[in-house]
Amino acid sequence: MIITEKTNFIKHGNKILMKNIPRIFIGDELKSGDIIPASREVSHYLGHVMRTRNCLVFGAGNEFSAMLSDDGKNLIVGNKTNHTDPSSNIILYFAPIKRTDDLINMATQMGVACFQPVITERTVAGHVNWERMKKIAIESSEQSNRNSVPEILSPVSFAKLDLSKICFADERFAYGSKNPVAIPNGVNGILVGPEGGFSDAEFTALDNAGAIPVSLGSTILRAEVAAVVAIEKIKK
Repeated sequence: MIITEKTNFIKHGNKILMKNIPRIFIGDELKSGDIIPASREVSHYLGHVMRTRNCLVFGAGNEFSAMLSDDGKNLIVGNKTNHTDPSSNIILYFAPIKRTDDLINMATQMGVACFQPVITERTVAGHVNWERMKKIAIESSEQSNRNSVPEILSPVSFAKLDLSKICFADERFAYGSKNPVAIPNGVNGILVGPEGGFSDAEFTALDNAGAIPVSLGSTILRAEVAAVVAIEKIKK
């Protein structure tokens, strides 16, 4: 369990007050009436740091009110809240980079549903701590008020991708060598390359497969920034 706080705005007379409510990711299996063992970290944080037994718990797109038991050993899940999950259905295909942690953090805040690491010819970050990346995705989901945590899939090679069904961030637009094209409706996957960009062979494969090139503007962006811009480009 990882803990963050959610700021709620409540009305008190004519004043609008802020109230921080601890928010805890539990997992995808969650329903009203559940009694879930509370870790020592959660129990200490609620009882001694925040001095409250009340919190919010979430998973699988749903958020519930919850309360720490009197003995501090369990979380008792209450009613489902009316908070709608702001997550999207976007799949981010990306080449692992030196700042993969920043990419995961920012893209999670942008609402992506799934991360698919892709090993390209110029991928240099071959030893990413994926368990740590999952923890970063959880923390970012809590911070950004999501009710779900994006899935991080196992890395695959570029050659195994079905390139005909995705968009890709095409840095060739920055050099004026291509003209912008419309992104078809229903496209929910975008591929972002590594620090060194796609190789000539990979550009040829993308073009031959009919992948949709997406312009990220006239400047060359860092890979983690490019991911955020690319996600915004295909949001509907």
